[in-house]
Amino acid sequence: MKTGTDRLWRKYRLSAALLSVAALLACAPGPAQAATGGAMTTASSGAQLGSGLAFTTLRWGGATWYGPGLYGRSTACGQTLRPRTLGVAHRSLPCGTPVKFVYRGRRVVTRVIDRGPYSHGNDWDLTLAAARALRFDRVGADRVGFALSRKFARKLHAKRRSAR
Repeated sequence: MKTGTDRLWRKYRLSAALLSVAALLACAPGPAQAATGGAMTTASSGAQLGSGLAFTTLRWGGATWYGPGLYGRSTACGQTLRPRTLGVAHRSLPCGTPVKFVYRGRRVVTRVIDRGPYSHGNDWDLTLAAARALRFDRVGADRVGFALSRKFARKLHAKRRSAR
C-alpha cells in the first residue's frame, strides 16, 4: 500500500528529473558569450554557464537593478562593469557563484560579480543586462525567483558547518 510520503517522494523525483532534462535542453551554446562575461539567458539562445549545473529549489527574494552611472568601474569581484555585463550583486555569496533567476516566465543563469544590494529589504542587485534578459525593467524593486548551483550550495553549507 502506498502512503502519502511515498507519493510525495515519487513526485519529487519525477520533478527533479524533469528539471534536469529542461536544464539540459536549455543549455545550447550561444554566440554572445564573450560579450556578456560568459553567461547568457536561457530565454533566448541558451545558457553556456548553466550547462551541466543542477540548481537548488527555487526561492523568492527582492531584487533591483543597477548599472548606469557605474559603467567603467571595477566590481567587487574584479570585473569591469559595462552595459552588456551579465551578473548579479549579493552581500555574502562568493564571487563566481552561479545563480539562476526566474521572473515572469523568463530565466537567466549568471554569476555573482559584485557586492550589494545597498537598498533596504532586497537580496539581489541585477546588472542592467541581466534585468533586460528577464524583462525586469521596472523602476524600483520586485520579487524574483532564484536558485543556487547545487555544487556551490554544498560548499557553502559545509563551510558554514565547519565554522561552528
